[in-house]
Amino acid sequence: MIPMLSPTAIPAEDEALRAEMRQFLDETIAHIPADIRARSWMGFDADFSRSLAQRGWVGLTLPTRYGGGGRSAFARFVLVEEMLARGAPVSAHWIGDRQSGPLINKVGTDAQREFYLPRICSGEAFFCIGMSEPDSGSDLASVRTRATRVEGGWRVNGRKVWTTNAHYSHYIIALVRTSGSPEDRHRGLSQLIIDLHAPGVTVRPIEDLTGDAHFNEIEFDDVFVSDELGMLGQEGNGWEQVMAELAFERSGPERLLSSVVLVNEWLDYLRSRGNFSGAEATALGRILSHLAVLRAMSVAVTGQLVRGEDPVLASAIVKDLGTELEQHIPDVIGNLLAADPDALPPTMLWRTLAYVTQISPSYSLRGGTREILRSMIARGLGLR
Repeated sequence: MIPMLSPTAIPAEDEALRAEMRQFLDETIAHIPADIRARSWMGFDADFSRSLAQRGWVGLTLPTRYGGGGRSAFARFVLVEEMLARGAPVSAHWIGDRQSGPLINKVGTDAQREFYLPRICSGEAFFCIGMSEPDSGSDLASVRTRATRVEGGWRVNGRKVWTTNAHYSHYIIALVRTSGSPEDRHRGLSQLIIDLHAPGVTVRPIEDLTGDAHFNEIEFDDVFVSDELGMLGQEGNGWEQVMAELAFERSGPERLLSSVVLVNEWLDYLRSRGNFSGAEATALGRILSHLAVLRAMSVAVTGQLVRGEDPVLASAIVKDLGTELEQHIPDVIGNLLAADPDALPPTMLWRTLAYVTQISPSYSLRGGTREILRSMIARGLGLR
């Protein structure tokens, strides 16, 4: 059965945050060039993240007792949408705010909540996620990183790869095998919170095509993790927890707006010319209409989260459709600019197009490849 995504409106009290965020962005990022802002949720700026935290905008959905805002997912949706639409550098706090904090709040111990959540909310602790491993492709279940029980905790050995911002982060939530073998697939997997500055942890940045190095490979060599702060949730329940975590990762505005700074630069150029060709008007109409529908779907998934429903299947659909549009945008804009070789668009538009074109292949890799997502969708619809 196709999951029902009911039309959902953002409550007025959450919409009210929009004006304040816009003013803040006018004051803090208006000077940043578009090709830099196009990095947005991969753009690392610890000072920017801490300035958000000082205003109570990091950990917005976490309980107030831990320094959070105690607000609904709709409030966070509004702030995130505004930041991504403008290309704010949110990467430092992103993972902790979006998924690590809510996951710790949901399945963590009291000691873990008391230790980690205030640090996330104040911008003092940045998180990354350790799921993928070398030579495993998108097969998350073939985990070989192993945690072995020792007195007072665990010893971890293995490697993770494609770990965003590990070289800047303080902690990683890693999916590890605590029993059995890779052939056991989902059984015997657990999640550990690991201090990335602990002895035995080595982080190696991986440079991408654009010259950035937000991806990393991490090696764990006999790394000790304590029971009190390390084991997240129930031992052996890692796979179920990861699936719930990925629902947070796949459903937000970041799966629609990765190319939107480029769209805005292109639209400014068209306006400066004073006219639109038929092909340009058609392309723009298609992009905006797709964005409008996908945004409505994303808001509806947020409504599922607010109601405590399981959005795994719906979020996979939004992510797959959203990243398809995000990858389509630079192709369309590039082709339209190339169709008129005598025109001289602004250099910044070309620079922004160059960056988005180079990075856009990663859009359908991060958060689950297109093939994996469509396999999940087919299974959820009873087609396999």
